[in-house]
Amino acid sequence: MPEELNTRRLLRRLLEVAGIGTVVALVVLLGPGLGSLRNRLAQASPGLVVAAVGLELLSAVSYVVLFRAVFCPRMKRGLSYQIGMAEQGANSVLSVSGIGGLALGAWALHRGGMDTEHIARRSVAFFFLTSMANVGGVILFAVLYALGVLGHDPQPGFTYGFGVAALAATVLVVALPFVLSDRPPTSSEGRWRRLALARQYIRYRLRQGIRDALTLIRRRPVTIIGGSLGIMVFDLAVLAVAYEALHHSVPLGVVVMGYLIGMLGGNIPIPGGIGGIDLGLTGLLVLYHQPLAVTAGAVLIYHAISLWVPAVLGSVAFVQLRRMLQRTEHPAAVCAPLAEPIEVEGVPALAGQQ
Repeated sequence: MPEELNTRRLLRRLLEVAGIGTVVALVVLLGPGLGSLRNRLAQASPGLVVAAVGLELLSAVSYVVLFRAVFCPRMKRGLSYQIGMAEQGANSVLSVSGIGGLALGAWALHRGGMDTEHIARRSVAFFFLTSMANVGGVILFAVLYALGVLGHDPQPGFTYGFGVAALAATVLVVALPFVLSDRPPTSSEGRWRRLALARQYIRYRLRQGIRDALTLIRRRPVTIIGGSLGIMVFDLAVLAVAYEALHHSVPLGVVVMGYLIGMLGGNIPIPGGIGGIDLGLTGLLVLYHQPLAVTAGAVLIYHAISLWVPAVLGSVAFVQLRRMLQRTEHPAAVCAPLAEPIEVEGVPALAGQQ
């Protein structure tokens, strides 16, 4: 197991996140000048907060659905839930922008019998597909604002600037398979040759992974697109419902653009994204002319739910996953469906031959 996924390290991370969350809660409860925020939170609708928790559960389930569709549709549902949910738990507590979850999934899949090369290329595809809805949402809503469908744009500079950036990134990623090497990496000796081999390997796997992602979209559009959209849409809905719980309605375009751009704050290497996500979301939504006190309250409710729902469920799933793999004499036999043949660009091939 990778060292960063050691049980003690994950437990320490959970305690760190809990400690930081406790400090934030104390500041909100006791800090001077935060009376308006406290009043807003005291008036929150319990029913809508519970509904927001349900929406976060749907987002987590969408992640599991997409995970299973990308790596192996024949995977046992219980196993796919354990790996997919454990990945989300790792993403919640590890400050590595989602890479921690992929590392955990790669370890579990390898222990389960999946070919290493298949894991590498499908991990690239999965990362691309989980980002697809967010990037596509920025482009779509920038176009809707430009056409006047969503009415007045409070911050056209942010909307169109990030819309153009998202479109350029999409074109670049889609073009990568045509410009990267299509030759498998070859053996090499010496220090500099090893570095060259590593670069060649990364370029080759990127090409194969993106091609896999595009192929999966064509062949399983309902599951792939639905899973990707579900992750983002249900999580975004948690923020919108948090606003409603504080008795404030936000225009659709504002909450979508504020969410999609503001979530970039989660890339700051802080456990649980605490501080980065909160400041990013609050700052963007205030720039889109939303009141500060209610926005800060809604973001606090959103982040508490989006952090702890996958963290708790993922921790339980991780313990179940480890026990299952440890008590099984031949993990590869239990996870035999993971080694199923896959098709790439219309040509059937064994996973082990890719």
